[in-house]
Amino acid sequence: VQLQACGGGLVQAGGSLRLSCAASVRTFNSYHMSWFRQGPGKERKFVCSISRSADVTYYADAVKGRFTVSRDNAKNTAYLQMNSLKPEDTAVYYCAAADGLRTYHTTSVAGWDYWGQGTQVTVSS
Repeated sequence: VQLQACGGGLVQAGGSLRLSCAASVRTFNSYHMSWFRQGPGKERKFVCSISRSADVTYYADAVKGRFTVSRDNAKNTAYLQMNSLKPEDTAVYYCAAADGLRTYHTTSVAGWDYWGQGTQVTVSS
């Protein structure tokens, strides 16, 4: 599974961005998808996840109500809509995939099998 994340950029506080994660795999709907982020000098942290059939989602408290994760299995793509962005959301954002037999709401980095290269999101105050 190869993942390609894009859509990052520079935005003012209160603004919005939409990240995309394209997967090169035949059976995209066999994998749960997630987003993590890593700020400068910080460890990589869980942001949100979505089950392989898109029927359930899970969010970290820090983004709940502001971020929305979705996927289009026909396009082999997962999305992260980020609204009401704050300077503390500044980080490199990574998408990740896990086999559908694993739990979809694992917040640990070790719980995800495949990773994209990351896309930088910078929120100015």
